[in-house]
Amino acid sequence: MDTRAAVSVWIDGWTRGWQEADPEQIAALYADDAVFRSHPFREPEASARDYVVRAFAEEQLVECRYGEPVVDSERATVEYWAILATPRGEETLAGVALIRFGSDGLVVEQRDYWSMQSGRTARRF
Repeated sequence: MDTRAAVSVWIDGWTRGWQEADPEQIAALYADDAVFRSHPFREPEASARDYVVRAFAEEQLVECRYGEPVVDSERATVEYWAILATPRGEETLAGVALIRFGSDGLVVEQRDYWSMQSGRTARRF
């Protein structure tokens, strides 16, 4: 498995899935038994699909960007930034995803660390 190729597929899948509000495109990036933790102070999600279904019900993507992945063995770290339309108005989301890929290139573990700020904030990378 080529981790650089796997993380590129992950970025493309999240970008398309987020733009189209399509949880199935995102769910296809994860192994059936993947561990997905959307925030350090939350319990692991039942699945990445369950998380995005809930998130897409509360927000609409305006714009998203990803930083250059840092890759080591089967792991990758990816910074992300997005502008979201929410019931509270526009909000900026900035975070980092720590990802471990299985031999088939699917995500087997992901932990995200992120923060949200009201309004539109310039991209930092």
